[in-house]
Amino acid sequence: MITFRHASFAELAMVLKWAAVEGWNPGTDDAAVFFGTDPKGFFVAEDTSGEVLAAISVVNHSDDFAFLGLYIVRPEHRGKGIGFALWQHALEHAGDRTVGLDGVEAQQQNYKKSGFAHAGGTTRFTGLIEGTADADIRLASPGDVSWMVEAEAAASGVVKPKYLQAWFTPTETRSSLVIDGSGAFCTVRQCQSGFKIGPMVANSSADARRLIVYAASLFDGPVTLDVPESSSGLRGLCEQLDMEAGFKTARMYLGPFALMNHRHFAVTSLELG
Repeated sequence: MITFRHASFAELAMVLKWAAVEGWNPGTDDAAVFFGTDPKGFFVAEDTSGEVLAAISVVNHSDDFAFLGLYIVRPEHRGKGIGFALWQHALEHAGDRTVGLDGVEAQQQNYKKSGFAHAGGTTRFTGLIEGTADADIRLASPGDVSWMVEAEAAASGVVKPKYLQAWFTPTETRSSLVIDGSGAFCTVRQCQSGFKIGPMVANSSADARRLIVYAASLFDGPVTLDVPESSSGLRGLCEQLDMEAGFKTARMYLGPFALMNHRHFAVTSLELG
């Protein structure tokens, strides 16, 4: 018999290791922010022996929005209906909230069967960038957090205050950068391979380039950004920087939603939006 239950923090850390094996390249310090956003938003399926067979998250960001991610079934247990049953169980946690997800394109039709509507795609760009310091870029302070949360919400179309307030709190492996007077900022975090920038909000390609180049001076290895197709300016910049376009995901929603509409925006994470 298969049972479904909430995941513990330790099990979330385990699932993030699964995600690394799947090639999703999560951040090395993601678990604490993810779990703290909604401790009841992570679920696993286990058999009678206690072995965890599958996992999923449905994290409630606000009274009207949730995000689905970390949907993984262990390879040897796929094709048995375990994942879909866990999916249905976890979605109940969202109640009547709109639910967003960034899913692999191959699963779009399955997501549509569950009522999700396609709202655009996201492309992962990765490349080696030569880092350079910039005197006009500084580390974000606690006083910046409020306007950064608002700017991200304006770009993404949804408000995620608890998640982003923690995300913008610096750690040894995660920093946020601001260009004073421009409204441009980004967060950069160390990942299993290289580092990722997200979110990023900038009002010009010049500011976006400055943030990317400065971020590259903070960590070693390739830099990755997850860029919505609506962010035409940032997509063009990634191509100019010879960053390679990798896998794509489909942004989909169950319930009413606002389209992302910002030319220089990178999403925070594919796991929690």
